[in-house]
Amino acid sequence: MHNKILINHEKIHMRQQVELLLIFFYLWYVIEYYYWYFKLKDHFLAYKSISFEREAYAMENDLNYLDSRKLWGFWKYILD
Repeated sequence: MHNKILINHEKIHMRQQVELLLIFFYLWYVIEYYYWYFKLKDHFLAYKSISFEREAYAMENDLNYLDSRKLWGFWKYILD
């Protein structure tokens, strides 16, 4: 079951990458990482605070999430 959860987590990232045309995903990811890193002064907390990761971790156990996920579903994790 753990493998299915990991695969689902990565599929969520793949959907995010498609939505942002890959290059913008990575650009946004790095910018957001450094924003959180300078704010929190902790690598792991910065990583866990990235909106893409927050969505993927929050929804990785829901194996049907991608069937109902709205476009730019990560956005609510930025504003949260």
